Amino acid sequence: MKKQKFGIGKIPYANLFPVFYTLEKECDCSTYEFIKGAPSDLNKKIREGLIDVSPSSSIEYLRHRDKYELIENHSISSSGPVGSILLFSKKPIETLGGLTVLTSSQSETSVALIRIIMKKFYELECYFQSSEKLLKDAIRSDAAYLLIGDEALREALKWPGLYIYDLGDVWYKHTGLPFTFALWIAHKARCAEKSELYRQFIDDLSRAKTSAVKSLDVIAAASPLKDTLSEEYLVSYWKGMSFDFNDEHRKGLELFGVYAKELGLI
Repeated sequence: MKKQKFGIGKIPYANLFPVFYTLEKECDCSTYEFIKGAPSDLNKKIREGLIDVSPSSSIEYLRHRDKYELIENHSISSSGPVGSILLFSKKPIETLGGLTVLTSSQSETSVALIRIIMKKFYELECYFQSSEKLLKDAIRSDAAYLLIGDEALREALKWPGLYIYDLGDVWYKHTGLPFTFALWIAHKARCAEKSELYRQFIDDLSRAKTSAVKSLDVIAAASPLKDTLSEEYLVSYWKGMSFDFNDEHRKGLELFGVYAKELGLI
């Protein structure tokens, strides 16, 4: 009889590298199948029941709470700068009213967040357009470009002449609350059918997170980005974010949901 597999979405960005590296290194993953994809891709896969669990955009959870069970105490969040959700702009952010802001096609939460920031915090009306352009090509004609993940990390080192805004920092300065970019969520129906594997995964995930935050130096040495960003840079980046999800994170998430609903984003 074929052994049942548990499908896990895997975002191949530096922010989740410590958790996945430790999970695969220290846990028995013989029953796990890791499916790589950008956040927007994995959102679709878990929504359609093609995978069991995934670190997914927080707005995906807010839009479809009925489909998902939140895996408690796990997230990708920040109280201040997150380092990898960045708006690159030729002009100060408060002067972008009426202009086009390009947004990464790989993100959903960050796209909703930039819309909220512009409308609620700066009272600006902007035009938003999804793009897959490289920053060097886009910035010639467009006013600003929102990038996420490893691309944002790399580009931040190359453009000293641009205004660069960290969306985690902007959110925190205006709300005083953490911002949760991604949550670990489970597809309720699929995980109900695989309850034993689901419980095992939750235990493995918790152990992996605890171990990872104690071993960031070692993990940085194994990162595929260590030559591009340096091990010291990666450790500093990881220490600036939170892999937890506590009451303050929940308050920030719920406020994000309120704003998103007001703007018709959920």
